[in-house]
Amino acid sequence: MGFSIALIIFSALLMLLVLMHKGKGGGLSDMFGGGMQSSVGGSSVAERNLDRITVVVGLCWFACIVVLGLLMKLDG
Repeated sequence: MGFSIALIIFSALLMLLVLMHKGKGGGLSDMFGGGMQSSVGGSSVAERNLDRITVVVGLCWFACIVVLGLLMKLDG
């Protein structure tokens, strides 16, 4: 039960972190206004830290999926 709650939290957090990234142009981000210049976009240090946090949350999300898969396999 705890891992499924953690998976929901990590999924929502990962979704928010991905949406916070600055659009690089030419993709779906342009369609939804990501190509516009934003005053919120920070320095390259902030972008690198956001990248690092996104990777760590993504790895935690992946670990939750693996653990839940193993628990389901052992129960069944």
